[in-house]
Amino acid sequence: MSIELYSLDGCPYCEKVHDALDDHGIEYETEWVEPLHSDRNEVKRVSGQRSVPVLVDHDSGVTMAESEKILEYVEASLA
Repeated sequence: MSIELYSLDGCPYCEKVHDALDDHGIEYETEWVEPLHSDRNEVKRVSGQRSVPVLVDHDSGVTMAESEKILEYVEASLA
């Protein structure tokens, strides 16, 4: 899958990104992360930080965090 979304169950910022991707019919794979920041080694490896959401677009080589930036990217580049 070319789009991956690192997400935490129950995270309202993550849910906004999930909703935007779903609303635009964009296929993506969700990588569910651990609740504790200190256990989010995969997110840190991918993005350099441990907070979520993090979107990875493998086709364009884009990795980004912060829901508002991700939503702007979805609208501008993926929708």
